[in-house]
Amino acid sequence: MASPGAASAAPCRFFLSPLAAATSRALLSSATPTTRRRLLLSGTTFIAAAAMSAASGSASSCKIIDSHLHVWASPQQVKEGYAYFPGQETTLRGDADFLLEVRVPFGCMTIWVGHLIDCTDKTGAFHFGFCFSVLKKYPSKFIGCCLANPADDGSGIKQLEHLIVQEKYRAVRFNPNLWSSGQKMTNEVGRSLFAKAGELGAPVGIMVMKGISLYIQEIEELCRDYPMTTVILDHMAFCKPPANDDEEKAFSSFLSLSRFPQVYVKYSALFRITREAYPYEDTAQLLSRAISSFGANRIMWGSDFPYVVPECGYKGAKEAVSHVAGKIAISSSDMEWILGKTVNQLFQGAWVTP
Repeated sequence: MASPGAASAAPCRFFLSPLAAATSRALLSSATPTTRRRLLLSGTTFIAAAAMSAASGSASSCKIIDSHLHVWASPQQVKEGYAYFPGQETTLRGDADFLLEVRVPFGCMTIWVGHLIDCTDKTGAFHFGFCFSVLKKYPSKFIGCCLANPADDGSGIKQLEHLIVQEKYRAVRFNPNLWSSGQKMTNEVGRSLFAKAGELGAPVGIMVMKGISLYIQEIEELCRDYPMTTVILDHMAFCKPPANDDEEKAFSSFLSLSRFPQVYVKYSALFRITREAYPYEDTAQLLSRAISSFGANRIMWGSDFPYVVPECGYKGAKEAVSHVAGKIAISSSDMEWILGKTVNQLFQGAWVTP
């Protein structure tokens, strides 16, 4: 997954993506351009909320919530000082104002969860003024989810507490690719971060871009040892409809995590977990089996804006879920959970009233 980051002039420790300078330098300098881009993308997350109405203008019975999106600086914001990290420039528009424009056509205001990253300067030190600026501008629309800093010196633990307690972020992402070579999410730092998130009431989103099989034992260990920490698995743990025995084993291991009541799932970025063209009908089997295992009240829809825009459009992302639901006869009650109630329940009282 490719993403740009924006860097501000002054350092802001808002977010666990401030990897210690040495760690971030090593990650960025040793990785390939594609890997660097992915590492930078796994940045902050934020969630947003707004009053909502149906297309007819009448009040709706439930909020539609987008549980997964990304935002970065517009060309104008770049001119104002939020420069991209060298080599991370993008032509794909992903600013918050654009998001506000494209989410209107399907008839509802939304609550978003998204990924917002300011990048690093030439020394590898992370700066986060852009994220702060978006959260400040839209306090009734976004809440923040930061990126865990698994630096070997443990500095990320205090950073996490500061971001959640002082800066009011509500969740944290674990990107296993950011742990030092040979280290796991279950090392001393990882366990401390995971436990601290649970202590502070912040769900941990886990992005297993390389597949669930590599990390299933670590996730199981963390869930078993820290049952008070809520876990959210992004993009159905990157499981596609199984096409062979190994893929079925991987998907079954993902479903087995439903035995931990604190584990939730994002049915998000359908274009990433399908083998077919839009409207991604083959993901119906993934959703059906996930509902059977986890229950709809532990599943949440997400668009993966702005990457979804060139794939099928933002409106198309929402309509694909309804299309898939029609293939497996999901009840209206279950759809309400998937499209909004699950996230709303997890983050009650998180949004500032406009």
